[in-house]
Amino acid sequence: MSTLTRPKTNTVDTTPVALRGPARVLLRVHRKALWAAGALLVLGISIVVALRVWMASAKELCADGDITPCGGSVYQPSYARTSTEVFLGDGGTVLLLLAGLIGVFVAGPLIARELESGTFRLAWAQSVSPARWLAARLAVPAALAVVGLTVLIAVYRWGLWALRGYPYSQLPRWYDSGVFPGTGPALLGFALLAVAVGGLCAVLVRRTLLSMSATALVLGTVALGLGGRRYVLWPTVFRQSAGPVKLDSGDWVVDMGRLTESGRKLYWEDCYDYAADPLQDIDACWRDLGAVGHFAEVHPASHYWPLQLVETGILLALAALAVFAAFRVLRRLHG
Repeated sequence: MSTLTRPKTNTVDTTPVALRGPARVLLRVHRKALWAAGALLVLGISIVVALRVWMASAKELCADGDITPCGGSVYQPSYARTSTEVFLGDGGTVLLLLAGLIGVFVAGPLIARELESGTFRLAWAQSVSPARWLAARLAVPAALAVVGLTVLIAVYRWGLWALRGYPYSQLPRWYDSGVFPGTGPALLGFALLAVAVGGLCAVLVRRTLLSMSATALVLGTVALGLGGRRYVLWPTVFRQSAGPVKLDSGDWVVDMGRLTESGRKLYWEDCYDYAADPLQDIDACWRDLGAVGHFAEVHPASHYWPLQLVETGILLALAALAVFAAFRVLRRLHG
């Protein structure tokens, strides 16, 4: 007589922690959006590569990079180089907009549309908890965004590198608002914040268009706020001298003016009437106010990484708060 032994049910994990199932469903449902994102990635890489090839193929007549006759009095760089400088000068802004677009997509089609239409119940009825459902919708776009934007950051930096070494180059400066956001980890921090804010707005508003609009508003406010106050994220270097302060090519000048013997700062507004009238001696105004030297507060090029890392830390902290709030809201509404 044979006996049948029933397997021990307590050894079977009926609720796996892995997000493979929900992630696969998510990728399959939104495969068109995934293909569109891949197309944008290829397009961005192709644009930078095309600009570098165009610039490299442009023939310049003189060794100093001048396409006018050698020794001519008028300098005129190649059109390919100036065009590349203009296009790449706003590349960081474009990458920032792409990161924000990811958050808008998460807020609308990825989460809010399912909450609005009620299709989320189908997933929850198939042993997928609300927390796992939301985690998949945040983790998948976050991972894809980090990978894709890392590639674009590397390509963008490679494109900017090609502009170095040319004489009279209008190379975009490292601190320009159109460059800085797209050249370092701060862009990845903004992308993660975009995903987190999109998820939070979706579970709060539960309406597709309103969630997308709220996400765009929040992300725009954060981007403009950080861009306008980025210079305060790290202490500046104070320089002073009897004559005009000597500045290096990579210095980001935050503040400059004149100094009195007591250390009080003077600015051109203090002698506005003299500065506006070419017949007035503005130096006499400075002497009357007691100016004895010049000063400048700058961020040298060595401050690039401290500024990038501090901004990244702020963005990651905000993203963590947004994710925590999104799960709290979901738990309060659906248990």
